[in-house]
Amino acid sequence: MARNESAPDYLRGTRRVLLGVACLLLLALFLLWRIDNARVEQVRMSLVDRFVPSFSWTVKPLASTARMLADLRAYSRVYAQNAELRRELQRMQGWREAALQLEQKNARLLALNKVRLNPRMTFVTGEVMADSGSPFQRSAIVNVGAIDGVDDGAAVLDGLGLVGRIAGVAERSARILFLTDASSRVPAVIRPSGQRALVTGDNSSAPALDFVDQGDALRPGDRVISSGDGGLYPPDILIGQVFLGADGRKRVRLSADFRLLDFVRVVRVAPPEPVEGPGGLIGPLLPQAAAQAAAEVAR
Repeated sequence: MARNESAPDYLRGTRRVLLGVACLLLLALFLLWRIDNARVEQVRMSLVDRFVPSFSWTVKPLASTARMLADLRAYSRVYAQNAELRRELQRMQGWREAALQLEQKNARLLALNKVRLNPRMTFVTGEVMADSGSPFQRSAIVNVGAIDGVDDGAAVLDGLGLVGRIAGVAERSARILFLTDASSRVPAVIRPSGQRALVTGDNSSAPALDFVDQGDALRPGDRVISSGDGGLYPPDILIGQVFLGADGRKRVRLSADFRLLDFVRVVRVAPPEPVEGPGGLIGPLLPQAAAQAAAEVAR
């Protein structure tokens, strides 16, 4: 059956009418929201109170979806961190095995060389109670004293290197004079060149290197350790590394972290055993020498 071309298209006309009505409604809403008037504001608020609560069911799925996406992103971050921690744990296990092997190797070498560590040197750990630092002095107070075996002049260390020395002991407290103090002088050896120098504090964070025989032999990064000259500081204690300061002088970047100086170790050195007589150090007397000694005693 052929289509009647003369029949009116009602559907197209209905669409045009609905589109026009929708455009008029949108224009009316736009004008309603743009008019600045007290009565219009009341109408707007009435419309919001009337229609917005009825659309709450459309907001809940969106909020739930947003929470799900946030949880998924959090889970992905946790998964990545967990994988990184696993890799870090594997690396730390490798370092642990290497440390154990080195410890065993060191013990075997010490046993082969019959190395005897100094039994006279011990440590006492104390807590830094107060920092009396000032523009003219660098020192601190520690809660160990003479009752703990601390002597005046004892070396003080943290977990990384030399901090200073004891400069004043009370019964239950002591004062630490830092390496950065202007009155601090530490005899040192620079490795690997073997140059000897004096680590001189000047109230800055990096003490200077003085009295170096061959300054050109020093390189940035060379290790600075105590030499033990003078008997005030024990030898072979790490002080820091050499670097070139802003003033052109060779200075020491200290290994000790003075910003986080909460606990320190004070070196205690036991006094040497007294030698009351020659004993067997000289050896037995010869008969002739024994006769002469007896004659002298008789006279």
